[in-house]
Amino acid sequence: MRLSVHTFLSLDGVMQGPGGRDEDTSGGFTRGGWVVPFGEDEVFERVVGGEWFAAAEEILLGRTTFEMMRGYWPQVTDPDNRVATVLNTHPKHVVSTALDEADAGWGDTSVIPGDVEEHVRALKERPGGELQVHGSRRLARTLHRAGLVDVFRLLVFPVVVGQGKRLFDESSLPGGFRVESGFVSGGGVVALSLVPDPSVDLGTRDEFRVVDGRETIG
Repeated sequence: MRLSVHTFLSLDGVMQGPGGRDEDTSGGFTRGGWVVPFGEDEVFERVVGGEWFAAAEEILLGRTTFEMMRGYWPQVTDPDNRVATVLNTHPKHVVSTALDEADAGWGDTSVIPGDVEEHVRALKERPGGELQVHGSRRLARTLHRAGLVDVFRLLVFPVVVGQGKRLFDESSLPGGFRVESGFVSGGGVVALSLVPDPSVDLGTRDEFRVVDGRETIG
C-alpha cells in the first residue's frame, strides 16, 4: 500500500483543532474551529470525500486523533457520507501504548503499541490502495523522519492561527517535494498533493547571480 498523510493547515502551518473550538485544547489552544468559515467550500466534497477517502484501503492514526474521531464519526450514519463510511467500516490501526484491542472499540481496529516504523513497513507491504494517516501530528512527523511517507495531501486555508501544533518544525527532515496535483478553490483554499523528491538538494551551493546583465542561477 502507498502511505499517504492528510491534514488541514493554516497559512502559518498550524494543524491543531481545525474543526471545532474544543476539538483539541491541549497546550492551552483556544483557536479551534478555524476551517468552519470554509465549511461550504467546494474543496471538502471534491477533495476530502471525492479524492482522499476514495483511495483509502486502511487508516492509520495516532491515539489523540483516533479518540477524537471515534467520538464523532460513528454518529454519522448517512450512507452518502464517504468519510464516515470509510472511517466506520475500513480497517484502522492506532498507535498507542495506553489502549488495547478491547479499549479501541471502533469497528475493525488494531493497536500498534511500539516499533511503529517496523509495523508501518509491514502494513505498506500489503496489497491494496492506500494506508492513510489523517491528522496525527506526532505520528506524521515520525513517519516523515523515517522516510516512509509516499505522499502528503494538504488543504491550506487562507487564515493565520498563530499558536498551535504544526506539521513541520525545526526538527523536521529537510527536503523538497514534487507537486503531484493541486488547485485553488473559489474560497481560496489550496489543495496540494506533494511527493517527496530526493533530487531537491537543499545543500546546493547554487545561487542567483547577475552575468552580463542577466539574472541567472549558478
